[in-house]
Amino acid sequence: MSTTPDSPADQHTEDSGGHGNLTYFIIGAIVAAIAVALLLPALLEKETALTIFHTVETGGEVFLRALMMMVVPLVVASVMSGILGLGDVRKLGKPGFTAVAYYLSTTVLAVVVGLVWVNLIQPGKNSEAKPPESEEVVVTTENKAELLEQLEQQTGLEKEKLAKLFPVLEEGLPGKGPDIGTIMKGLVLMLFTDNLLHSAANTDLLPLIVFAIIFAGMLTTMGDRVQSITTMIGQINEAMMSFVMLLMNIAPIGIFCLVASKFGIAQAEGKFLDVISETAGFISTVLAGLGTHAFITLPLILWFFTRKNPYRFMKAMSRALLTAFSTASSSATLPVTMDAANEAGVSKKSTDFVLPLGATINMDGTALYEAAAAIFIANITPDFDMTFGKQIIIAVTATLAAIGAAGIPEAGLVTMLIVLNAVGLPPDAIGAVLAIDWLLDRFRTATNTFGDACGAAIVDTSFETEDASP
Repeated sequence: MSTTPDSPADQHTEDSGGHGNLTYFIIGAIVAAIAVALLLPALLEKETALTIFHTVETGGEVFLRALMMMVVPLVVASVMSGILGLGDVRKLGKPGFTAVAYYLSTTVLAVVVGLVWVNLIQPGKNSEAKPPESEEVVVTTENKAELLEQLEQQTGLEKEKLAKLFPVLEEGLPGKGPDIGTIMKGLVLMLFTDNLLHSAANTDLLPLIVFAIIFAGMLTTMGDRVQSITTMIGQINEAMMSFVMLLMNIAPIGIFCLVASKFGIAQAEGKFLDVISETAGFISTVLAGLGTHAFITLPLILWFFTRKNPYRFMKAMSRALLTAFSTASSSATLPVTMDAANEAGVSKKSTDFVLPLGATINMDGTALYEAAAAIFIANITPDFDMTFGKQIIIAVTATLAAIGAAGIPEAGLVTMLIVLNAVGLPPDAIGAVLAIDWLLDRFRTATNTFGDACGAAIVDTSFETEDASP
């Protein structure tokens, strides 16, 4: 892989020492945040501790918003820059096919890993845990509004978007959930929009990526007539990455605020350790599945296709993984992921094209979590028979639903409803995992981010093959 003398890859090499120190600062910030979150409520009165943590939360929100405000311009500029870097739009064929095949196969593998672990541990099978009491669940207009209100608070999504993602909430029909065909139709429609500005305002990245690919592909066929536009796109992309590096200077402070406030509020309200003890089996299952996928499945795939040391690559991506854990958002972490992947030796051509797409549709950790959560809920639901056929339905639905999950904190709760309805589990049974979802969300987001990075490294080999061909 070759780069120009003043390329970002060279700058990353020169600044690797600083980036290494930044990783240690971020680790220290997370450790300090967890320590403060656990100790402060024990030393102060509940109200005082909550006031402090809610104040600290503001700093974390500022950092998260600073990351999120870069996502749309960075995604559009980086995807266009990646396509323009090909020189010929027809060369997109092999790298594009490799990326999509990787995303689908690793998501399926993640679901399989999750199903294996949930069947081995069987969380909730003989426990006293019970879903919210409800002898017969009927989705009426009244409880539909209540459920939408709860999901809006948990995910940050508007009610209209939640109802659009999950049609049963909009229609209010008893026991009617979308089938596979409906989900597939929804996924196809998510690729296109009738208003790019509306999609940008709502951070709907898929239609923006589709537009960027088509528009940049068209530019590659127009030659010198659009030279000024292609130059401007490249310069915007470089400027955005420089802005990312500037923002990383305050990352440890922002990450401390995010983690300390979230963990601290949970601890002050008595929900942190209590919830962990109550759902220990389910937490162990999800962490075992995510650990297997992140430390065994993905490294094996990366080594097979690139012959790189996967754990050395993981260490190089540690800054992005820690940011993903702290923000619980693949989209917010995207700028850091792209910067770290370039530093880890992945070409800018690959990161510009692969990572924005991966942050949108490659949700290995989310798919694994949803499959495990569905069976956990089934285990604690009285008189529910979880057959092998229903597990297959869960696997397929979790794969498709995860692709449609937004890259924002706890968006998996929305698509979880689709998985539950696919096998006839009551929608309000999601309450069994709500209390712990915010914590597990951080682990699955880190898994998603590492999966994206591995995909960029693997697709990079297909770019190298095409560049070497006559």
